[in-house]
Amino acid sequence: MKYVFGPVPSRRLGQSLGVDPVPLKTCNWNCVYCQLGRSRPVVNERKDYFPPEEVVADVKEALDRHGSGRIDWVTFVGSGEPLLHAHLGWMLREVKAVSDVPIALITNGSLLYLPDVREEVAVADAVLPTLDAGTPELYRRIDRPHPEATFERLMSGLIAFSEEYDGKLWVETMLLTGLNDTDEALRDIAARLKEIQPDEVHLNLPTRPPAEAWLEPVDSGESLMRAIGIIEEVAPVRAVTPLADGNIDLSAYDNPIDAIVGVITRHPLREDEVVEALDRWAAGEIKAGLKKLEASGRAQVVIRYGTRFWTAAPSFFPDGGEPERSNERS
Repeated sequence: MKYVFGPVPSRRLGQSLGVDPVPLKTCNWNCVYCQLGRSRPVVNERKDYFPPEEVVADVKEALDRHGSGRIDWVTFVGSGEPLLHAHLGWMLREVKAVSDVPIALITNGSLLYLPDVREEVAVADAVLPTLDAGTPELYRRIDRPHPEATFERLMSGLIAFSEEYDGKLWVETMLLTGLNDTDEALRDIAARLKEIQPDEVHLNLPTRPPAEAWLEPVDSGESLMRAIGIIEEVAPVRAVTPLADGNIDLSAYDNPIDAIVGVITRHPLREDEVVEALDRWAAGEIKAGLKKLEASGRAQVVIRYGTRFWTAAPSFFPDGGEPERSNERS
């Protein structure tokens, strides 16, 4: 299937069937921590990037194949910003009409200032927008938005959506060393969250390869506890654990190469996760498949935090030069 992946184990949503309604890195932000690399270019146009009927058909096929109890959430997340698809609301309603599985939408929230967009996404059972900064200056430094995607629009949209929405509003904040993990930055974020009044705040740590090699992970001990202490003054906090239990479902694929590419285009994997995910193939086939993938040009290996991550070949990870490619194994 072209537009659906998984289910994959989610740190918040259990076994999540991912739905990808936009092409790789179609986004109006260019976040320093994005696991899919840089946005080139940053775009802010809503249109039908993929035929909405085909996306919904893929979702229906996946739900039918997996049956009852195998999927906890259908998650519109994609490899870019889902709200940029002009018929996102129609797709959400179509999926809702054929399944009792709850729908989550992971979005940066930058287009929620538009009343018609808020109305479209209100059908989702949970909406997870992003707030990484409490000031316009830090917002521009971390999320590097399209010029039209201003901090003022982001905040007005989040506040208006919170007032109108009846589902679960879970705001996500990615903690970043030296950027938004100081007391001052965290209190600025807390002040904005008090205006939004989300049901929960999810504090995330970058565990996948960030776009920028200079980005250092936040200490999961003292720094995370300090952040929780400040944020929970204004909203319930969930600290998202680094790893999730569960298996990546690759049953829709007939060979290891398609299986790997189908996942890493939206969800980069550590090399040990790739091997584990392919355990339904014999060991010899896995090894041969990885070697073939190295030569195929469909994937690359990016090194972050001393770990090898497999990600899609078109993803751009600048390191003052090219990242280590998958055919440059040491």
